[in-house]
Parts: sequence; structure tokens; C-alpha cells
Amino acid sequence: MDVKDSNGTLLAEGDSVTLIKDLKVKGSSLTLKRGTMVKNIRLTNSAGEVEGRAGGSTMVLKTEFLKKA
Repeated sequence: MDVKDSNGTLLAEGDSVTLIKDLKVKGSSLTLKRGTMVKNIRLTNSAGEVEGRAGGSTMVLKTEFLKKA
């Protein structure tokens, strides 16, 4: 399965990505700001999602809001 970021660049396990949009975190008052770096991502079973540590906790992020760093 090919996982691509918002620009169409292929993502792989362990890559670093940057947020391209401010994102509100569901169930929390936390907002992840544009430009936040998420290092060492892990791929999930879905082509549109990756898992990584951002804002001090592990969360699933949609690839449409990410670009490869």
C-alpha cells in the first residue's frame, strides 16, 4: 500500500512530516499549529492515516494535512 502526503510524495515508516494546517485535537483543548514537526511516523492499515507523536501524545493524523520534511 502506498501512503502519500498532501503533495503526492511517498511516505515510509520512520519519516518526519510537517503539519500544513492548524489542527484541533478531538477530545482535548489542544491545537497543533502549522509547521509542527512529527518525527518517526508509523504507517497504519489505512492509506490516508499515519501515527506519530505530536503535542506530547501519540495520535493518528490524516495524510492530507501533512508534508514530508
